[in-house]
Amino acid sequence: MFESLKKYFESIKSRDPAATSLLLVILTYPGIKAVFFHRIANFIWELNLKIPARMISQINRFFTGIEIHPAAKIGKHLFIDHGMGVVIGETAEIGDNVTLYHGVTLGGVSPAIKSKEQRGIKRHPTIENDVIIGNNVTIKCGVYLWDAMRIGDDVFIGPNATFTNDK
Repeated sequence: MFESLKKYFESIKSRDPAATSLLLVILTYPGIKAVFFHRIANFIWELNLKIPARMISQINRFFTGIEIHPAAKIGKHLFIDHGMGVVIGETAEIGDNVTLYHGVTLGGVSPAIKSKEQRGIKRHPTIENDVIIGNNVTIKCGVYLWDAMRIGDDVFIGPNATFTNDK
């Protein structure tokens, strides 16, 4: 377990020139704390303890400014740099070695008037491996407007982009 954590911290240090030491990364990066508490919330969510999982995710949001739904699937070595305002929706899936900058939204835009019909349906984007998503990028999708969006491996999305379709 410690070797896995060390690799995670080193992956962040290798992607951020401001990360001058592992201790600095561990103690001061809100993205690390957000991912750590998401892993706990996700574990509890998988035990079907939905309310405690959501409470942990809201406490996480309060302390880090990063909102990750407990059901979101996150791969290894997610780096959320600066983090404030990042939102990762319930059915979002994130692969390995992904970097997200502040203000990124992985969301859905399905009409709220049909919310009961949307439960259990994939309505947030899938981000593959080794993707970098710049600051203030919005990737929206929804089951009534279009299929859930997929961003492929090794993609760089520059800042201030908005995606509503991957076609």
